[in-house]
Amino acid sequence: KPTRERFEKELDRGALFVGSPQTVARKIADVARDLRLSRFDLKYDIMHLPRQARARTIELLGSEVAPRVRELLSKESAHV
Repeated sequence: KPTRERFEKELDRGALFVGSPQTVARKIADVARDLRLSRFDLKYDIMHLPRQARARTIELLGSEVAPRVRELLSKESAHV
């Protein structure tokens, strides 16, 4: 049964990627670094969102999140 506590745990270090573009980018970069990923796919569970909100989510991923992830990972690899 879903609980608020489980939801909060998933937000922190779990499988949910929710928040501002900066928050989501940081979490993706952390996971990619920790698991040594070269590719990261997101599965959207956004069936309840209106079409306009889904479009905005995709727009933010391309315009803000992905560039920030690349920036974070390149900075971290430069320090290794």
